[in-house]
Amino acid sequence: MSAKTAPKTEKRKPIKKKANPLDAAKISYIDWKDTNLLRKFISDRGKIRARRVTGVSNQQQRQIATAIKNAREMALLAYTNVPR
Repeated sequence: MSAKTAPKTEKRKPIKKKANPLDAAKISYIDWKDTNLLRKFISDRGKIRARRVTGVSNQQQRQIATAIKNAREMALLAYTNVPR
C-alpha cells in the first residue's frame, strides 16, 4: 500500500454556524429607509454581502437585497463607495 492510497485519519472541524444579527437585534421587518442597518450588509466596494458571510436566513437575505436595491434607487445608499 503506497502513501497515496492510505486512508486519511484527519477529521475536518465542523463548521460553526454564524449567529444571525437580525435575530439578535430582534428585527422582524427590514425597511429600505433604515440605512444604518442596510450598510452592515454592504461591503466597502458597495457589493451586497453573501448570506454565508452575514449569517442571515435565506428569506432575510432576499429581503435585505430588495431593501438595498430600493434604497439605492431612492438615493439613500450609493451604488459604489469609491474613495477619491
